[in-house]
Order: sequence, then C-alpha cells, then structure tokens
Amino acid sequence: MSSKKTSKKQSEWAPATLSEYDGVRFLHLDSIWVQGAMRIRKPQQLELEYIQRMMAWMLWRETDEIRAGHAVQLGLGAAAITRFCHKVLRMQTTAVELNPSVISACRAWFHLPEDDRRLTVLNEDAGEWVQRDENIQCAQVLNVDLYDHDAAGPVLDDEAFYAGCRNVLADGGLMTVNLFGRSASFTRSATRIARIFGSDQVWSLAPTKEGNTVLVAARGVRVPEREELEQRAANIESQYELPARKWLRLVRPLPISIINQLND
Repeated sequence: MSSKKTSKKQSEWAPATLSEYDGVRFLHLDSIWVQGAMRIRKPQQLELEYIQRMMAWMLWRETDEIRAGHAVQLGLGAAAITRFCHKVLRMQTTAVELNPSVISACRAWFHLPEDDRRLTVLNEDAGEWVQRDENIQCAQVLNVDLYDHDAAGPVLDDEAFYAGCRNVLADGGLMTVNLFGRSASFTRSATRIARIFGSDQVWSLAPTKEGNTVLVAARGVRVPEREELEQRAANIESQYELPARKWLRLVRPLPISIINQLND
C-alpha cells in the first residue's frame, strides 16, 4: 500500500512488520493498522472479509470468462489478491507497489512467489503507472487498495487518478476499490469515481463491520437479470469458496444524493 513520492529514499519508507494470532499472520507498516493478512496453513484463502469483497467483480463477469484476461492490483498489501489471481484463478497478474519493504515482506512471509510468465510485481508509483500509454486498456480487472501506514484515507483519490484507472481497463473491464479510513469520505470518493465511469457503471457493497466499503466500477458492462446473477454467485461459491450470494445481497446502486450531485 503506497503513500509517499518516488523521490523518497528507501530508508524513509515505513518498515513492514508482522504479527501472528490464532493461525493468522498480519502485515503492518510500523503501526497497529493491519495492511493485510494470511492464514498460515491456507495461504491461498482470502482471510479478511473486505479482501473477499474486493473479488466481487466476479459477479459482473460471465462465468466462463472469470479467469480470462489480465488482473492488476494497485497496492500489494499482504499479497492476498495477487496470490489468488495468480495461483487460484491463474490469470495474468500484475501488482504495483511503491514501498519496497512491502514487496520484500510479502516474498519472505506471505508466500508471494518470484515473478514468472504470469506474474509481475512492480516497485512503482501506482498513480504514474495508470497514466502510461503502454498500460491503456491492458487489464480486464483492476483492484485498488492504496493506504499509508496510518490508514487515514486513500492515498490516490482524485479524478485524474480514477480517469487513469478507467483508461487501464479494457472494454467490459471492472475495478474494485477499498474505501476506508478515519478521514475518508465515501460520498466524496464515490462521486469522483462516478464522474469518470458514469453513475450507471458504479455500485457499492454495504460496509464491513470494520468500516471497509468496497466500490465496483465498470467500463461498459451490462448488468444481467437477477436470475443470471444468482447463477453466477452460486458458481463462484462452489468453485472458489467465496461468499458471493452474500455479496449479491449487499450490492447497492449509487445513493440518490450522489446522483443528484452529478446532475447539478
């Protein structure tokens, strides 16, 4: 999870530390805030509820296309989504992480493999990466989880960044964003995303008990009928052991208050 400018020296990054409790290993950035988690005996399992919900994009993809294409993560955390996309879904997977301490910690403690023909981990600035011409429409899936060691709010949260994210997505592509933090405003962030993606292409899941709200944004996706969504959810549960039917109950369109702001 990235927060500083690339001009910072490596020694100035918040160091990655870990703790363990009840069979779960947690990643921290020199603070009490949890940056990610992994169940030690089941490293491919998505342990945290909000991380599971970051996979809700699967509901918006046809069942036979879930594994297809390129999945990109902005912010590595404890590499849970990266491991899942690479090892379980077996997608082409790229992770972009600014803090080199996080990458080293994930390789040492969180079962992040070395790069191979399907996995690339980049020690780069996510805000710069989404603006590069070579990354235009390169991904079918984009997961955004960018927080600093204080977890006070999204590090990258302006319309220019979200426009870059949309440009990274191919037609029919999907983005999930974790919105959490003491100073973060869901309304502010959701409004910015809706201005870029369009109000009919943005949805959110109800917040977790910890306060994480996962927002889903799409580039030209048609939402199927409820029966089809229920079939997709049942397939996701049976194939990947994720609570997709619960996600379906938690999905909400944008609040009217945000739509009204967009129309003003």
